[in-house]
Amino acid sequence: MTHQLRAGVAITEVTPGIGVSLGGYPHHPRYNEGVHDPLYAACVLLDDGSTKLAVVNMDVITYSKKHVRAVREEASRKTSIPAANILISCSHSHSAPRASANMTMDAMEGRHEPDADFVRNLNEKLVAVIVEASRNPFPARVGVEKGYCGREQGVGGNRRDPMGLADPEVWTIGVQDLQGAWRAILVKYSLHPTFLHSDNLLVSADYPGYIRKHMAQVKSGAVFLFSLGCCGNQSPRYFRSGKTFAEAERVGTAIGREAARVLETMTLSSQAPLVVKSREIAIDLRSLPEKPEAQARAAKLRDEWQSIKASGAAERDVWNAELRFLGAEDTLSLVLQKEQGRMQWVEENLPVEVQIIGIGDARIVGLPCEIFAEFGLTIQYRAPFSKVFVVGLANGTLPGYAATTQAYVQGGYETGASMLTGTSGEQMVEAAVQLLHET
Repeated sequence: MTHQLRAGVAITEVTPGIGVSLGGYPHHPRYNEGVHDPLYAACVLLDDGSTKLAVVNMDVITYSKKHVRAVREEASRKTSIPAANILISCSHSHSAPRASANMTMDAMEGRHEPDADFVRNLNEKLVAVIVEASRNPFPARVGVEKGYCGREQGVGGNRRDPMGLADPEVWTIGVQDLQGAWRAILVKYSLHPTFLHSDNLLVSADYPGYIRKHMAQVKSGAVFLFSLGCCGNQSPRYFRSGKTFAEAERVGTAIGREAARVLETMTLSSQAPLVVKSREIAIDLRSLPEKPEAQARAAKLRDEWQSIKASGAAERDVWNAELRFLGAEDTLSLVLQKEQGRMQWVEENLPVEVQIIGIGDARIVGLPCEIFAEFGLTIQYRAPFSKVFVVGLANGTLPGYAATTQAYVQGGYETGASMLTGTSGEQMVEAAVQLLHET
């Protein structure tokens, strides 16, 4: 027997105070000096009469699994939503604070640790926004469709190889009330929010904030959520004309326009069966090199970076050289942290949770990491559904990128700054595909 779908929505501001550190760029301490645009956390609740779930997104760079557990438990206690039926993810803006431990060399130097007051207030606001969404449910219709916006429009792509594999899909979920008013819009896109770089000291949601701004103009009154896809090797590095708010606005507006177009052609239903499944799995972790080897490699790549910078090379080449050095230095940081017994931040995010949320004939896969696009597309290809997308940085974080085996052979920043292996991503893919077949 089918039931009328009901929904609830809520949004709250989570902008930090002046002085709270912004995350994302190792060796660039960035204590914010003000706010360019506010940060938000938003929630959409769905209830089909037998299953109730909530999807939450927030404009922070990372969020630890230990906080996910606490928020889920408290929100479940205050509502009738099962804790396991709550998906919590981050937009991953690099001009926002972090709410998880830092694994880079900055952590060894005592910098860039999460601001305790910000994290405590954030946790309280996440519970509150879930509770608020559950208080006033309304009869609703929901739809899930996708569009496209990629490098042909000058919007992002592969950051390791500008001609490499990319994910231009603009997945869009729309929720209307029965009077036809848009009440919630979720947009998923796979692109690092790094238009604003290490010289920016202003709080910002980066390009997702401009998607929100555009949707507010064309679909006034709807609560907006942004879900980051498989962004591990996807960024604007080779596709932006500058590291500016104007470029973030250009790209956010382009993605927003495509999402708005998708909404106009979307088929919505008031009877969409819901399903939630999740599983915790063990994944392979990397064997770290010996300290002398790690020190020698970091020193070698530091010298190469400084040489390239002194040569007057193009900014892109200098930045890529710096990233190679930072990846090697992060490996050294991991070696030192292990030597000092400071690896508890790894354990607090394990085991890995793989979560599936079903809305009618669509499926959302939640994975807690910056995962390479290849893995997300593999899940989509192997899924027994035509409407499937992956949300990264969901229900916690992981110690580094989930890169492909090929990327580990090639090396680079992502593989140096990770405790994972090429098989880690494959293990998450297998678990996700199995769960999809069970739904």
